Amino acid sequence: MSLLTKERDIVIPGEALAEGMDYLPGENTYRESEKIYSKVLGLASITGRVLKVTSLSGPYIPRVGDKIICKVTDITFSGWRIDTNTAYSAMLNVKDATARFIRKEEDLSKILSIGDYVVAMIVNVTSQNLIDLSMKEPGMHKLLGGRIIKINTHKVPRVIGKQGSMITLIKERTQTEITVGQNGLIWLKGTPEGELKAEQAIHLVEEKSHLEGLTEKIQQFLS
Repeated sequence: MSLLTKERDIVIPGEALAEGMDYLPGENTYRESEKIYSKVLGLASITGRVLKVTSLSGPYIPRVGDKIICKVTDITFSGWRIDTNTAYSAMLNVKDATARFIRKEEDLSKILSIGDYVVAMIVNVTSQNLIDLSMKEPGMHKLLGGRIIKINTHKVPRVIGKQGSMITLIKERTQTEITVGQNGLIWLKGTPEGELKAEQAIHLVEEKSHLEGLTEKIQQFLS
């Protein structure tokens, strides 16, 4: 009856994490006879008796309720086709784009045109890998100015931090507006120096996400 890994250890697919029946398999783990193994490359974590692994690689899987940053690629009769930076294609219907009434003959490119970036919420994911989006929820809008950077989607929770602590630190120290999408796209808007510093800090979090004391490292970097 023994634990074969420690909190925040990096583990690989098929690596044994625990032996015996004292521990239970959680997210990204499985039991085979007396042992629990990791399904993915990731960080091990132990909560009470439950072992789980937070994946460090692989594509983003869209989930209902996720806030993502995405790009308008086409305008149709009923709305907009959207590139989500994933293997999934998405639609934003006219009725979900804005709370105001849109007339039938209205020019939709006056609302969103091809090449525009938006912050939108996933409201449906079909079995055919199609996503329905909405911009009616608070905080969903068209992005004006600024620029977009891209990170590994599995590092998004670390970039945001507990209760938004990490991203708040970076925003305040660089005086930059920042919006993080669950799909790994991040929008920055500030002075050229502020945007650059914020981008460097975000990539530092991405690179060092498995280390302890990361907040202190980022504070030092930004001071």
